Amino acid sequence: MPNFSYKALGRDGKEVRGVLQAESEAAAASRIRENYPILLSISQKKEKKRPDDGSLLEMEIGSRRIKTKKLAILCSQFAITLHSGMTVARAMRMLADQNEDKRIRKIMGAAAEEVAAGSTVASALEKYSDRFPLTFIETIRAGEQSGTLERSFDRLQKFYEKSYKTTEKIKGAMTYPLFVVAVAVVVLIIVMAKVIPTLADVFTDLGGTLPLMTRMLIATSHFFAKWWLLMLAVLAFLKIGSQVYGNTPQGRIQKAKIALSLPLVGAINQMNGAAQFANTMSVLLAAGITINQAVDTTAKVMDNALLSEDVRSMREGIERGRSLVECLQGKKYFPPTMVDMCSVGEETGELEETLDNVADYYANEADYRIQRLLALLEPTMLVVLAIFAGIIVVSIYLPIFTMYDLM
Repeated sequence: MPNFSYKALGRDGKEVRGVLQAESEAAAASRIRENYPILLSISQKKEKKRPDDGSLLEMEIGSRRIKTKKLAILCSQFAITLHSGMTVARAMRMLADQNEDKRIRKIMGAAAEEVAAGSTVASALEKYSDRFPLTFIETIRAGEQSGTLERSFDRLQKFYEKSYKTTEKIKGAMTYPLFVVAVAVVVLIIVMAKVIPTLADVFTDLGGTLPLMTRMLIATSHFFAKWWLLMLAVLAFLKIGSQVYGNTPQGRIQKAKIALSLPLVGAINQMNGAAQFANTMSVLLAAGITINQAVDTTAKVMDNALLSEDVRSMREGIERGRSLVECLQGKKYFPPTMVDMCSVGEETGELEETLDNVADYYANEADYRIQRLLALLEPTMLVVLAIFAGIIVVSIYLPIFTMYDLM
């Protein structure tokens, strides 16, 4: 989406400058007037495609989103400095001087100048929406409007810390199985490419008819030796094709549907989706964002495209006066338990806290399911690898024993 620079007058009569990202100039003007009564000027900003130093490496590094862990640290630093009574512009300059990440230093330095000139923090950071998540920008905007910016950064710090821990748990759980598979593949390639052809030559020199199992193993080795380049090309084509299709709207929906429907894994993905929905909604609502805006923002940040469409479809119902729980009911991929818990939260007037508890519950449940699945997967993998190793060993030694019996 394009960026629009603007000048406006605040309710106190002071001139405010800022940059806003929106789909069109009309949409940008509408959003600006929600915060400032008088819009003086607005124009689309031309984005520079080249980084300041012209380095290709800097361009590639600078275009990446800031990692979740670094966002958590940044929000924590913001909260501490603001709680100490420091002004926002001064806090941003301090973060620009002290942060180890080059991108964050550049962003904070530039944003600090805009804030000092009268821009809001959200408007200054919205210019870098390709680096910061939408949840980050919108929560800051709501915090500024409600005068609770410090608390907004506290909530964001907890939000990103929780997301980071969940991701690290999944990575840690998958490390051992992936390592075992990688080692097995490397060993299999070496055996098929080096060991089997050498033994095949030895068996041929000795003469005689080889057992069927050995002949099949040698034929497989010859097939891979002859066609490995073509197979790599086919795999690369399939990989690129799946990525291209996966980036289309229909492809994203199909990938999302498969991810939610796979045996064993599908239930875990549904729980992770429920945790992400509840966690994001909790942070946005606690920051003072209206429920329809919170739903709209949450839909944009959901990782699963199908869940994103489900959440997006809820906005129309909410605008018609339906409650969040009523909109959640009937959604196939959101667990009924989550709907029941949210219903209690609505009835007691503690929806934000309930959503936070829902997020913790499903994140922990997903982690438990992953650990249980891996506990089942690891011995299964060992059995499968043992069977493959046994077939190879038997295929190699069977002709040796046969020739020994004939001697």
